[in-house]
Amino acid sequence: MKRRNFIKTAGLVALSPSLLASCHPDDANFKDKSVIVIGAGIAGLAAARKLKDNGFQVTVLEAQDRVGGRLRSNRSPGIAFDEGASWIHGINGNPIANLAQQAGMETFHTNDESIVSYDLGGVKRSDSAYANAEEAFYNILETLKNQGSANKSFETVFFEQYPQYANDRLYRFFLSSFVTFDLGDLDQLSSLLYDEGEEFSGIEKIAVNGYDTIPAYLAQGLDVQLLQKVTQIEYAGAKVLVTHNFTASEADYVIVTVPLGVLKKNIITFLPALPVAKQTAIEKVGMNCVNKFLLTWDAPFWDDKQYIVYTPEAKDKFNYFVNIKKIHPATNALMTFAYADYGRQTESMTDAQVVQEIMAHIRDMYGVGIPDPTQLFRTKWATNEYTFGGYSFTALNTEMRHFDDLAAELNNKLFFAGEHTEIDYFSTAHGAYLSGIREADKIIDLQ
Repeated sequence: MKRRNFIKTAGLVALSPSLLASCHPDDANFKDKSVIVIGAGIAGLAAARKLKDNGFQVTVLEAQDRVGGRLRSNRSPGIAFDEGASWIHGINGNPIANLAQQAGMETFHTNDESIVSYDLGGVKRSDSAYANAEEAFYNILETLKNQGSANKSFETVFFEQYPQYANDRLYRFFLSSFVTFDLGDLDQLSSLLYDEGEEFSGIEKIAVNGYDTIPAYLAQGLDVQLLQKVTQIEYAGAKVLVTHNFTASEADYVIVTVPLGVLKKNIITFLPALPVAKQTAIEKVGMNCVNKFLLTWDAPFWDDKQYIVYTPEAKDKFNYFVNIKKIHPATNALMTFAYADYGRQTESMTDAQVVQEIMAHIRDMYGVGIPDPTQLFRTKWATNEYTFGGYSFTALNTEMRHFDDLAAELNNKLFFAGEHTEIDYFSTAHGAYLSGIREADKIIDLQ
């Protein structure tokens, strides 16, 4: 799966394989200092793990009945269907690559070159036609930011500069699966900031036995209290007071790691109110929606390729299929996606309606006699009360300083982590992890 292939990777910092190790050579012990971490996603668990290993008293409050946050693996299909993060994006220097090994996460190298593309009517494109168009598309993305404007979306600028592609189904696929998937709604995406952020080099690997092996590993030995919904945080006094499930707990420090979508909904009341700069950042940074759909059959009928592309007239709609059989040879399954507004629309559709829409595309490629799937598994991230979206992106009114504003601590007592606070690696699992380490280091350095 390509991710930000158009982003320049110069200047990446090599990261230590042991980011969880103590920053203090004297192995200082801070048993008299307490920390409450709100949220047991990878950001919260990374922070909690490092703080506990440095001697802090750490409690993790999690609203759900499990750890992991958006690292969620559904094993009902007989395999691990990762509903959130699936890939390790670039393994060179990526802390998730090392963490995955430590956690016992099995991975599979997904080959971007193993791909077949179909147009309407099941017309197969030649490999050269697809590859040439893809190269031309990425060349456009390299230079389009020079045409950007603060008051124009990526979509507006793209079609102003390249009107000939407005009705080109293959280009609309590229825009959908290589831009909307990675970054956010085209009509909301900043035409100036779409290429911001860094990436790690190296191959892409997908989790085989579940991405949730990582949060399960990080949570070992931690005091994680599940089903604890935080509703209020008071941070003006000597201690921070956290209200959860109509009870109150206090700590010397609190780290808030809930997703940006939750912050946008004002589910947690902050006393005093958050500074204007942080409130503005919460409002201005975008939150996208990508939903996944896993379908199984008794027998395969599709191409023996890693990826199957279909280019319908409609955008963002079941146009990219991952051949799960390449990853799990005993499982006959395809995984597909819905993005942005169509992704949100699917959340009000029944399973039968979703299957009907997906099968219309599959049957156009492989014939009307193709059977319905035996099972459907799906996500609904936009309406999920614990996330309200997939991950952050640089929306039309976003400024890069907003990511730092989201990460800014308050009174040296209230701290914030999560992928939306990581200016270089926002919208990624490794960004979330690094943000947790960053906030733990801030607290350690205060001692």
